[in-house]
Amino acid sequence: MSLPQPLRRRLSSFSRTVFTDSRRTGPQYPGDRPDNEMLSSLPLQMSLYFNVYFFPFWWLSTVVMLQLKYSFLSDYYKFILVTIMILASLIEVIRLYLGYMGNLQEKVPELAGFWLLTLLLQLPIILFLLFNEGLKIQPLERAVHIIFALFLTFQVIAAFVTLKRMVNKLATHFRLNEFDHLEEHPVPYFYSLDKEERAVSMAGRGPGAGWGITH
Repeated sequence: MSLPQPLRRRLSSFSRTVFTDSRRTGPQYPGDRPDNEMLSSLPLQMSLYFNVYFFPFWWLSTVVMLQLKYSFLSDYYKFILVTIMILASLIEVIRLYLGYMGNLQEKVPELAGFWLLTLLLQLPIILFLLFNEGLKIQPLERAVHIIFALFLTFQVIAAFVTLKRMVNKLATHFRLNEFDHLEEHPVPYFYSLDKEERAVSMAGRGPGAGWGITH
């Protein structure tokens, strides 16, 4: 299972725009980073691993607390909480899948999707559940929301660093391939250089040099 191609292209374009370091023109120390360098982040992978086991506990705790306080909530907050639980559950499944795929297999579009879902959707949802006192937050809820928010904050930072490293590595590899292509096919370049030299030579000889005119 992979992302649709149009979505992959959009995420790849977004990653190049946001995570490419424009100050880098190539590898500063080519010998230090071989082509087979591992770009996956071990801290991010460990965080995702523990997140997979923590999420069912978070979901069960939140649902139990919601059931206990449901009759004390206003209709407005009842609707909001039920909607949030459905959205958060769906987002978390997709988010963890993209995180595993993007980090382990070093796929930039998947990891960029994971980063966006974490930063723009899941983290704001958890912060809303954590700080909105109108939800009648219980101590157990507050505890699990804090742990979940810490997971998400760390993953946003770790995924950002990993994406920058992956995108810059791909950009460097692309530039090196272009350089190798120019080395393998230098003929058009020398032809154009020869034409420029002849043009400069003719200009230096003057307009009448080609007709044998003397003064």
